[in-house]
Parts: sequence; structure tokens; C-alpha cells
Amino acid sequence: MNTQEISDRIELKQLVDLFSNYSDTKENDKQVALFTENGVVNIINNGKVSFTLNGRKEIFNAFSSSMDEYSSVFHMSGQQTVDFIDETHANGVAYNYVVLVKTNEENKTVTTSEGVRYQDKYEKVGGKWLIAERNSNFIWHTEDIK
Repeated sequence: MNTQEISDRIELKQLVDLFSNYSDTKENDKQVALFTENGVVNIINNGKVSFTLNGRKEIFNAFSSSMDEYSSVFHMSGQQTVDFIDETHANGVAYNYVVLVKTNEENKTVTTSEGVRYQDKYEKVGGKWLIAERNSNFIWHTEDIK
């Protein structure tokens, strides 16, 4: 492994971690800037694509509205693997543990936990790695109501 590959791996790990951090703080503008201009997000539940988001504007609108109801959002980034295709393209897999907290109509706290496996395609644009396509596989989901 050469120094450029090590540097690229560190930058790609930072990219995945920043995505989670910005989600937690609901900084959707910063989160969406991590995608290429024409980035794609596929939301996958039970092995099937539920819906697809195309481009930063559509991704921003969906991410912003989906987090509105939660008082707390927490992502824990786990392992990541990366395969380089060439100097400006790579594929990766990253895992995330997600906890979402909201209050329901009965004034009870609903805590949702999810396991997510991201399958990403990365592109280096202007010397910076970005997410070109993300398949967000929601593997499991639990809810606790108190």
C-alpha cells in the first residue's frame, strides 16, 4: 500500500464519519455537500429499493424532512472496507448503528434503533472524495416505547 492509497483511505473514512456526524447535528446542508452534484441515494428495506433520491437538492429535501420529528439522532460509524477502481473511483461498504428518539401522540418516548449497511460508490472530484451513489440497506429495526 502506497502513501496515496493510505491518504485516500483516511479521507474516505472521514467522509463516511462526517456523513453520520452531520446527520446527528441535523446539518443537512453540510451532509449533502458530501455527495457529488448528481449523487444518488437508494433507500433499501427488506432487500428492495423503497425509493431513490437523485441529486443534492432532492437528497437535501428528503434528509431534512425525515429528521424533523426526532429530538435526538445518533449514528455510530463502524467498520469500512474500500476497493479502489482507479485514482478517482472507489467502492466501499460501511456500517452504522442508528438511534432515533421522538415523542409520540400519547406523549411517550419512542426510541428506534437500526442497523444500516451502506454500499457506496465514491468519486474524487477536484481532488476531494465524494459519495456518488449510496445504497442504504436498513438491515434491522427495533422500537422501544416508554
